[in-house]
Amino acid sequence: MLTFSKYQGLGNDFILMEGRSGQLSAEIHSPDPGWVQRLCDRRFGIGADGLILALPAEGDAELRMRIFNADGSEAEMCGNGIRCLARFLADSDGDGPGRQWAIETPAGLIIPELQNDGQIRVDMGAPFLDSASVPTTLTADASGLPVGELNLGGDTLALAAVGMGNPHAIVPVDDLDAIPFESWGAALEFHEVFPAKTNVHFLKVHGRSQLEIRVWERGAGPTLACGTGACATLVAAVLLGLSDREATVELPGGPLQISWEKTGASVFMTGPAVAVFDGVLNPELIPSQISATDAASVAIVEPAASLETSNGESEKRQPADACSEEEAQSRVQEFLASNSLDSMINIATESLEQRTLSRLQRDSQP
Repeated sequence: MLTFSKYQGLGNDFILMEGRSGQLSAEIHSPDPGWVQRLCDRRFGIGADGLILALPAEGDAELRMRIFNADGSEAEMCGNGIRCLARFLADSDGDGPGRQWAIETPAGLIIPELQNDGQIRVDMGAPFLDSASVPTTLTADASGLPVGELNLGGDTLALAAVGMGNPHAIVPVDDLDAIPFESWGAALEFHEVFPAKTNVHFLKVHGRSQLEIRVWERGAGPTLACGTGACATLVAAVLLGLSDREATVELPGGPLQISWEKTGASVFMTGPAVAVFDGVLNPELIPSQISATDAASVAIVEPAASLETSNGESEKRQPADACSEEEAQSRVQEFLASNSLDSMINIATESLEQRTLSRLQRDSQP
């Protein structure tokens, strides 16, 4: 059985799967876009803005994150997503405030930290302002910020571009409710000046420490929040002379605290990440290519743990990697034959209950 967790950060929600021990099959850790789309579908699947996988590190970091948008495309980074991943890790392992994780992402090494109030503070790294690194064909102004004007259906938009490991377009506007949000967002996402497409953020400045944005995410469309977008927005606002270096960025899902001490320094983001529910994936939703060996690593999650079979007897499970592929196939067939679907769900549920109990015990500590 394949378990998952659902987390949200300011309404930006994600499906998270544990694979730090290498227990996810190749069809899952390198998924088909159609499968990701099915999982993220809000009527026919679990429903989410994206899928996040916790995987073994390839370098010296503690783990590696892969994140896939709801359309199945892979994203380089996601601020709300990495906060949700950090909270998922803390909940899974029973970690308390002060815990940090060094996480490999396509955007580089990102280090989130669990705060005393349960929020996650993330060192997002320094922004990319070089046009080629964003990437964009917009050219930099005197402050080093790529800027320009684009014509969309007769409307001329002034905008800036910032990279946070993924590309962002920031468009200052006078009234967030008066703009044709969806048509502008979709047009800018695919505009030729952004060769890798872009996330789009329409910015209303309420004061030098109070910004508000509406979010159009690359590969997902309108979302309630975007952590990297909030960081990119602050950077652009500072360089445009619209904001101080520390500000609250209000998103449709709630506020994030963003700070950027100086040009060339890291941007820091602080915000919530909340567990929504844990679940077990219907076997019909597991990629059809999954092999018996992969099934062994999914169904037999905890080495040498005791298992209650359908006849009430107890037996020991051995590590999935302690046998040959032929033996693994035989073991899986025996396991499936001797256990009802209900008993297999109970096995997975016990693991989920342990995570929940660990989370509650940690959160109740003074």
